Amino acid sequence: MTFKASVLTLYPEMFPGPLGLSLAGRALEAGTWSLEAVQIRDFAEDRHHTVDDTPAGGGAGMVMRADVLAKAIDHTAPEGDPRPKLLMSPRGKPLTQARVRELAPGPGAVIVCGRFEGVDQRLIEARNLEEVSIGDFILSGGEPAALVLLDAVVRLLPGVMGNAVSGEEESFENGLLEHPHYTRPQEFEGRPIPDVLTSGNHKKIAAWRRAESEKLTRDRRPDLLAAQPLAK
Repeated sequence: MTFKASVLTLYPEMFPGPLGLSLAGRALEAGTWSLEAVQIRDFAEDRHHTVDDTPAGGGAGMVMRADVLAKAIDHTAPEGDPRPKLLMSPRGKPLTQARVRELAPGPGAVIVCGRFEGVDQRLIEARNLEEVSIGDFILSGGEPAALVLLDAVVRLLPGVMGNAVSGEEESFENGLLEHPHYTRPQEFEGRPIPDVLTSGNHKKIAAWRRAESEKLTRDRRPDLLAAQPLAK
């Protein structure tokens, strides 16, 4: 089954962008996944192709119209389309590796890229959009966030990564940040590779990596440690 991504945007020329390169690009060429960028303005009915209007109640900026977005969504994902509908939004639930792993085996995703001050709340409710955030910061639009989400999902599709095991040992896969990595040369500017990594003792190496992961997580993301059984 091919993972089908449909991105609703005011800037379809931003896609595939970096998704056309490296692992994601090769998988796109191979048909492992597909991507369509839908121009939202095509569904506006006035001669200026207006997609936004002033916010009800006053205030700065503009809001994306519910009627135009509804037509774009309904055309892209008609009734019966099983794909989840996502809205990239700074107020959404944080995107996690667990959510990425839920999306990867599915049929794909319909991704709405917001612009201006946001999207009419009635559209979010009427089309059951799942709001997703990639971090506690504001972007000029949802397109960069959509690229991030799709990159995270596509690399998990069957055959995309050369070594599937590598995806199981990364940050967040076990609730911890990933341990440090080393490779040749044996010494770099007076800094040697830790002896345990060249000992050949796989049990000690695994214990060292777990301990280093916990140390990094404790220092940088202590919020992740709450549900983790600590290494002895």
